Amino acid sequence: MSIKTRLSPFGIGVTLALVAAACFSLKAIFVKLSYRDAGIAPVPLLALRMAFAMPFFVLFSWKKTDGQANISQLQWVWVVVLGLLGYYISSLLDFLGLQYITAALERMILYLYPTIVLFINALIKWEKPSRVQWIAVVVTYIGLAIAFFDPSTIALWSADQWTGAALVFACSFTFACYIVGSGKLIPLVGPSKFTSVAMTAASLGVLAHFALLDSTPFANLSQTAYAYGLLIAIFSTVIPSYLVSESIRRIGSDNVAIVGSVGPVVTIFQAHWLLNEPITWQQVVGTLVIILGVMLLARKGHA
Repeated sequence: MSIKTRLSPFGIGVTLALVAAACFSLKAIFVKLSYRDAGIAPVPLLALRMAFAMPFFVLFSWKKTDGQANISQLQWVWVVVLGLLGYYISSLLDFLGLQYITAALERMILYLYPTIVLFINALIKWEKPSRVQWIAVVVTYIGLAIAFFDPSTIALWSADQWTGAALVFACSFTFACYIVGSGKLIPLVGPSKFTSVAMTAASLGVLAHFALLDSTPFANLSQTAYAYGLLIAIFSTVIPSYLVSESIRRIGSDNVAIVGSVGPVVTIFQAHWLLNEPITWQQVVGTLVIILGVMLLARKGHA
């Protein structure tokens, strides 16, 4: 592959999506560590995350609309709705689910969303995903199945584990809806403006939820909880959210979703390093298969 190919707009978009997936994968690790080390509940932790992140989004929201045409009020309403869906509802479901399942399993279930994105887009556009996209999806999900499927382990799951899995699957669906909607609005609004407004709305939604439905004051939270909230805000919220929006602009929501399938792979190694979760030979083989699928997509930029 030539240098020109590597630096093509599509290749840059794939790279941005890969970095975003790696950053997002850290979220599950930070959340599990905060539950373990700080003893914090999901809603206060989510509120800390958004409280630290919101100033960045408010600041960037004042930027002009990336040279795009005038946006209607209805379109701005949809930006707000998508922000609430993608980073308030989805994040709440995810944080609740992480109480019951491992970080690696959470990533595996969450990253079912690429197939959901393809199906939703197919229904909305009344057109089938391309052959290359389907091949990339099949290859990456074969890798996921190799890495995570263990019938003997699943047979021993408790009710709490099934609850956690269901919550994270619901998160996967709502996040897929966010990705699809983002693909429609980002070309109109611009990636930076879209992300800033959507994430500001999500932050306000989370903080309102915390103020109205949770009795834990911020003052009672430990310094450890604050530290993890800041880490999640910067490295797993602000940075990757802008990277995702820019990559969607460059390569489309379908392809961003497929590239995001590397997220569970990254989490395997992060969880092993930081949470002492074991790495098996199946996970190593699955990792290689997933990388193959992403490379296939990157080489077929016309898809």
